[in-house]
Amino acid sequence: MFSGIVEEMATVVALRHDGGNVDLTLTCSFTSQLKIDQSVSHNGVCLTVVAIDGDNYTVTAMRETLDRSNLGLLQVGDKVNVERSMMMNGRLDGHIVQGHVDGTARCTAKEDADGSTYFTFAYDYDRAMALRGYFTVDKGSVTVNGVSLTVCNPTESTFQVAIIPYTMQNTNFCAIEVGSVVNLEFDILGKYIARLQQLMA
Repeated sequence: MFSGIVEEMATVVALRHDGGNVDLTLTCSFTSQLKIDQSVSHNGVCLTVVAIDGDNYTVTAMRETLDRSNLGLLQVGDKVNVERSMMMNGRLDGHIVQGHVDGTARCTAKEDADGSTYFTFAYDYDRAMALRGYFTVDKGSVTVNGVSLTVCNPTESTFQVAIIPYTMQNTNFCAIEVGSVVNLEFDILGKYIARLQQLMA
């Protein structure tokens, strides 16, 4: 379980394909504090640490994960938003993030907002999935590349988020341009409410 408050950007230092899986080796400042089997969010995807070697650690993404996320697009040198799992004795500064990415979206617009930046993202609308809670609501929560954000101006298949300078500088939003592909996780609370309504219908 995560909060969507990114700790830092890790750097991809190696990629190794093993059948349908990809082993991602990264480096970050807290590598020395990691343990084998620990969960770490990578662009919003919960992955398990499988190896640690000095300043580097390795996680494995399986085919299902690669198909649903942007991890398969990563190259050596890319920056990845990382967050260790949430400690239950701390504050929930973002919102409840499972690290189970629902799919991807594409940036369709990037606009200056007098110091901050508005990003517009578009995703494939599926009515059946929307009825199961896969949608955004105004002032609701959404996770983009592992970052907990507040939704603005949602439509059936698009939404905006406003990024303050600190977030721009300390997450890989600094590299997102029109056309960039990002990972999405819709709010789990909306999914539970949608499922409850189905069961009560």
